[in-house]
Amino acid sequence: MEDRILFVNEVAERLRRSPGQLRYMITEGTAPKHAKIAGRICFRESDVNAYIAAAFEGAK
Repeated sequence: MEDRILFVNEVAERLRRSPGQLRYMITEGTAPKHAKIAGRICFRESDVNAYIAAAFEGAK
């Protein structure tokens, strides 16, 4: 099965952050793995899911 490509607004909504906050996370290096494709910041859905899962693994 192929990964869906998500854009900043979609990922920000999943993380309950504003698009601006997500862009800040990108500059700080704390955002999910991403790439720039055709001038737009994109995320693979599996990378976003892994990012969320990793946050729960480290939770107490």
